[in-house]
Amino acid sequence: MEENVVLTARGISMTFPGVKALEDVDFTLRRGEIHALMGENGAGKSTLIKCLTGINDFEAGEIHIEGVNGPVKNHSTREAQNVGISTVYQEVNLCPKAENLFIGREPMTKFHTIDRKSYNKRSQKIMDELGISVDVTQNLENYSLAIQQMVAIARAVDMDCKVLILDEPTSSLDDEEVEKLFVLMRRLRDQGVGIIFVTHFLEQVYAVCDRITVLRDGHFVGEYPIADLPRVKLVAAMMGKDLNDLEEIQKESIDVRNAPVEISAKGLSHSGTVKPFDLDIHKGEVVGIAGLLGSGRSELARSIYGADKANTGTLEVDGKEVKINQPIDAMNLGMGMLPDDRKAEGIIADLSVRENIILALQARKGMFKLLSRAKQEEIADEMIRTLQVKTPTRETLIKQLSGGNQQKVILGRWLATNPDFLILDEPTRGIDVGTKAEIQKLILKLAGEGKSILFISSEISEMLRTCSRMAIMRDGEKVGELDHDLTQENVMKAIAGGEQEA
Repeated sequence: MEENVVLTARGISMTFPGVKALEDVDFTLRRGEIHALMGENGAGKSTLIKCLTGINDFEAGEIHIEGVNGPVKNHSTREAQNVGISTVYQEVNLCPKAENLFIGREPMTKFHTIDRKSYNKRSQKIMDELGISVDVTQNLENYSLAIQQMVAIARAVDMDCKVLILDEPTSSLDDEEVEKLFVLMRRLRDQGVGIIFVTHFLEQVYAVCDRITVLRDGHFVGEYPIADLPRVKLVAAMMGKDLNDLEEIQKESIDVRNAPVEISAKGLSHSGTVKPFDLDIHKGEVVGIAGLLGSGRSELARSIYGADKANTGTLEVDGKEVKINQPIDAMNLGMGMLPDDRKAEGIIADLSVRENIILALQARKGMFKLLSRAKQEEIADEMIRTLQVKTPTRETLIKQLSGGNQQKVILGRWLATNPDFLILDEPTRGIDVGTKAEIQKLILKLAGEGKSILFISSEISEMLRTCSRMAIMRDGEKVGELDHDLTQENVMKAIAGGEQEA
């Protein structure tokens, strides 16, 4: 291997049923660098990572690791760890009721039992070094998704790795936690660890990375020092065209304040998560919910939809007071909700694309009014076409699609019900630049057709492109609204508090 190179992959090819996921892909990682692996959904990023870590059995090519004689072909994540590759994936996959940092390598007493004192001391030391405020003796399920993500990162970091792969590690972290992670990444880089960083946040790439490799449609596009690839050129390399669609999105300045109110919440709350709030949403209006992670954004939306039953207050739909005890009640009132966790609450992994798309419509009709197979296929084909879902066929299992295409399918599920009111909770999380643009344009198109939309996103910039008004959340409380002077600076001030909020 070349001097200073810790990992090379050459000519990697991988085929799934009906899909060429990777074809002759190269990748080089050097000691002491943070290397971004970039590409749109379906470009092959996750597939390549799984080839490196023993999850995928690739068909052609070779992988070499510094200090290991000959090519390496891992058959499990344990084998990958043994040669110095540790990975943290996009979806947190930890044991909710178990200690997680040392699973499979617990400190033992001379009586062959787990040394709890040593275990807790070592665990707390790692948490303190990462700046994570957590009691290591508590079950992980007691903590937020962000804390769980940080624990997964801590577990990977504690293994004496040469290569650390971070696959969308920041998707559930707030700005402060992201910066803590970046501090850790830079420290590891200075210690000589090679880091592969996968993210869809372009600003994060330029904040922390030294080099970029771009994949497109399963092919290697190029490797670039960060200074040689400005943002516009990166987007062009990822999309295969010299165009930044995000900059083209312009919401029309349509005043909907005189339009009829579609949804009116008065004093709605959910015990322990959301304090009583008021919120009116007009027909044809896109209202954003802004706030830090844990501020109550998702909980506010869930209390409207009935996913969390409200403890106080009233809800009116089209001027009539309604009772929503469970999501099916909301669906029957013309509502739809795309949840933020597509893995846990969105996709049904072992069902086809067609079956996932028609699920909500069938539930609303009831099991005694089954949609015909021909009607199911018609609806599925329309959604696949409208949302440009990349899938071999409508009968492909949804788990075989990339994360972004899975998200499109779940969005199609709700569009198929033709809702009057649509809640979109992080619809573009973990999605590539091009697909983000498509979804943002779709949101504006739906609003133009008179549909009301509640939009939650961690990216204020994308809400500014789509929302005419934003409600601000802080510590489970709606603390204000912004409509005029809707700028990133004003939103940030409102979230932080102490400044004008309305």
